[in-house]
Amino acid sequence: MNEYVEIIVRSASIYIFMIIALRLFGKKELSQLNTADIILILLISNSVQNAMVGSNSSITGGIVAASVLFLINFILKKLIFKYKKFSDLMLEKPEILIHNGILDFKSLSKLNISNDELKEAMREHGIEYFKDVKLAMLEIDGNISIISGINDLKQTYYKRKHNHKNFVGLN
Repeated sequence: MNEYVEIIVRSASIYIFMIIALRLFGKKELSQLNTADIILILLISNSVQNAMVGSNSSITGGIVAASVLFLINFILKKLIFKYKKFSDLMLEKPEILIHNGILDFKSLSKLNISNDELKEAMREHGIEYFKDVKLAMLEIDGNISIISGINDLKQTYYKRKHNHKNFVGLN
């Protein structure tokens, strides 16, 4: 097999593996990386480099590998945008955390969102009490959106921070 065709196949295989791994282990964690997440990304990139280019350490080999990754990423984004079923498979769904002042403890537990983290998000939005939250959602990008039931509050933005015990959370 041609050396560059092999790089294309290897790079595509690694990209597809990483997409599947991120889907299984979650993508919401990427909204704000902590130290362990950054270390994991650096180690993964180092561990898959040789798997993509093999013994070829030339500039051309690196450009071919990078080009394949960009191309596959471009194609995936187009497919996600064009086909709803594919989008549903690849992307997480927003999750309701609070509805009309009532906390969804099942969702909060499943998503590992603590009471303190939820209160922090509410404070960031200028809301003191759960009863004043009309709707709180964990968005697909990992951010918590809050709509208050109080008419004179303006809406703000809260970027979710992660304090996970595991190092595999890349969702």
